[in-house]
Amino acid sequence: MKTIGLLGGMSWESTVTYYQIINEAVKKKLGGLHSAKILLYSVDFAEIEECQATGSWERSGEILAEAAGNLEKAGADFIVICTNTMHKVAPQIQEKIHIPILHIAEVTAAELKRRGIERTALLGTKYTMTQDFYKAKLEEAGIQVLVPDEADMETVNSVIYGELCLGVIREESREAFRRIIGKLAENGAQAVILGCTEIGLLVKQEDTDLPVFDTTLIHGERAAQLAMEE
Repeated sequence: MKTIGLLGGMSWESTVTYYQIINEAVKKKLGGLHSAKILLYSVDFAEIEECQATGSWERSGEILAEAAGNLEKAGADFIVICTNTMHKVAPQIQEKIHIPILHIAEVTAAELKRRGIERTALLGTKYTMTQDFYKAKLEEAGIQVLVPDEADMETVNSVIYGELCLGVIREESREAFRRIIGKLAENGAQAVILGCTEIGLLVKQEDTDLPVFDTTLIHGERAAQLAMEE
């Protein structure tokens, strides 16, 4: 079994979910007492979030590249960045290491293509919803991306940073997300991508008639599969 290098802490709330998903996938396939071989480097999210807020992406890339390098030195065979937004600096991280990064948008795009989805809603941080580093991966796969209007985008971003990253789950926020997803469905979305690793803590499949693609689940399960491949 390959050793997975988890680059987590962004936030630690969703990193917990990664650990659980990966180990459950390994147990399901191998049975018995089997579990995943995992190395975890959990960064201080306050430092990363400050870089995001001030536009210091290069600095955040340096922090994460150093962490990824430590995972490589410790014996990781590949890297899983446990967040959607920080894949913005994935190329910068990859330049500093010799092991591959399992890109969250690429594995998500592959799953949408497998399910025949051609037009999807995307929810995430404002960086993920507005910048090309993530959407381009979907569009390269031939998938059209719909995002909320400016006001709804601000609501989604506020709930992520002000609630979900702090482990706060509010029914009012769930209702707001249901409303936003409903509007995107009316605009032609065939599915919705939970493009922030914390959104899955709030929104489940039962909250919408659209097929839900939880990137944390997709990413974690693909990491487990990759670790068990011959």
